[in-house]
Amino acid sequence: MENIREEVKELQIGMKIRRLRQERRMTLQDLADATGLSKPLLSQIENEQVIPPLATLLRISKAFKVDLQSFFQEEGTNEKCVLTRAGESRRMHRRTTPDHDSPPYAYHSLAFGKKHRNMEPFLVEFEKRRWHEDLQVCHEGEEFLFLLEGELEFHYGGKVMTMEPGDSVYYDSSEPHGYAATGENNSEAFCLLSRRADAGLACVKSRRRNADSGQKGHN
Repeated sequence: MENIREEVKELQIGMKIRRLRQERRMTLQDLADATGLSKPLLSQIENEQVIPPLATLLRISKAFKVDLQSFFQEEGTNEKCVLTRAGESRRMHRRTTPDHDSPPYAYHSLAFGKKHRNMEPFLVEFEKRRWHEDLQVCHEGEEFLFLLEGELEFHYGGKVMTMEPGDSVYYDSSEPHGYAATGENNSEAFCLLSRRADAGLACVKSRRRNADSGQKGHN
């Protein structure tokens, strides 16, 4: 866990988020309203106490109207071509879920040194575990995943699909989705994300509608 925190500190994602928020004269509550995320969670992210998953970073980047790579890129690199050698990718972990002390997956940014890119390539390592609703996320854009090793259970909306090495899936990521490694060992996949202007907002609104419906049902 200490090594994970050191990697996060090196990326300084929390500091970048705070700087972007302050530059826009936004309060934490303003950012919470814009992203659909809670104010305490955003505070923990800014203070490097919580490691945000990709879905959370995508919501924050949408609110700031910046590219996702803003949180991963090195300062001052404007190269048109960036080569990432084996072992040079930036490794991040999604935060833990209530029923596990370890994160469900780690993702390696494969193009963190390239500014102003339109695609987000990642190598994702999924830890073996049973499916849980907390593994489900939604975010703007579209996503492609190619399974390299292991077995994955892919949940998309109300569908459940089993994936084996060589299988791939392409989907609108504004729909709630998630993965769980179900084989004997952990799984590894290549993932490519692309942004779309309105999908993230639609996802947030959908969740708010569901929450409102749940509250009305109890009134």
